[in-house]
Amino acid sequence: MSGQANQPLPEGFQIDEYRILRVLASGGFSFVYLAHDRNEITVALKEYLPAGLALRVNGAAVPSVAEGDLAAFRFGMKCFFEEGRALAGLNHPNVVRVFNFFRANETVYMAMRYERGRTLQEHIEARHGPLHEDWVRRTFAQLLNGLREVHSNRLLHLDIKPSNIYVRNDGTPVLIDFGAARQTLGATAGRVLPMMYTPGYASPEHHRDRELLGPWSDVYSVGASLYATLAEVSPPPADQRRERDRMIPASKACSGRFSRQLLEIVDWCLRLDHMERPQSVFALQKTLLDEEAPVLKAAAPIFGQLAGALRRLAGK
Repeated sequence: MSGQANQPLPEGFQIDEYRILRVLASGGFSFVYLAHDRNEITVALKEYLPAGLALRVNGAAVPSVAEGDLAAFRFGMKCFFEEGRALAGLNHPNVVRVFNFFRANETVYMAMRYERGRTLQEHIEARHGPLHEDWVRRTFAQLLNGLREVHSNRLLHLDIKPSNIYVRNDGTPVLIDFGAARQTLGATAGRVLPMMYTPGYASPEHHRDRELLGPWSDVYSVGASLYATLAEVSPPPADQRRERDRMIPASKACSGRFSRQLLEIVDWCLRLDHMERPQSVFALQKTLLDEEAPVLKAAAPIFGQLAGALRRLAGK
């Protein structure tokens, strides 16, 4: 089914207590609709509908799933449902707010707070001239507040990129579109589904050695998003960098436009060895907020090795 395009639910369609107004976004894994609840409150309604497994055509509400894909589809639906359950337990101003999650039309939906603003990607494309460094530091420091909350609940985002960082009209950022269910399903379904990560923003562990995925993987994606914000181009895919690293370091690509300390932070986050990156969001945030703080370039491998040894001793 991967070569066929899914059709969204039509405008005015009623699902549970929600009435669809229009499509906000679509991708290989889901549709996101603008909808009203029974109190006419506007929400974003996300529908689990992986194009590689399910097909909706001719206005049918229930998608068609081939018998051979049914197990993978149901497993992904379970992951999506559990993701909704986990996110519903989070209430942080810099993380997308999930109000409700439910089953309908033989799939799963998430009702989220509808935010007004635009993505960081749109912000980058619409800007005139370079962004101010203090705006970049402030925006990403707030974003890291949200990511710290995510990690403290033993969750990973796994799909951080400029198009998944939403900048509200008041300037505050919010993390949207978690990729945990996509990652889990992608690892299980093999080649049935399209690529489950975004080249350039996904860590080396996303591509292989998936057992190494951890907070440092989200840190890599934050670094890649910072790189794209400052250099106006995404880094090369991590798997290509592993073969032959042609990435121009931020400290060189953006030299003279931003402080050396900020650019060294970006390069620190983008180290290919996961143990040489900041091992926690707190470590990254502390350095980002203190413009005078040195970036632990030479010491990073030592601390990374120590952290790895401690994790092994703890049996993790």
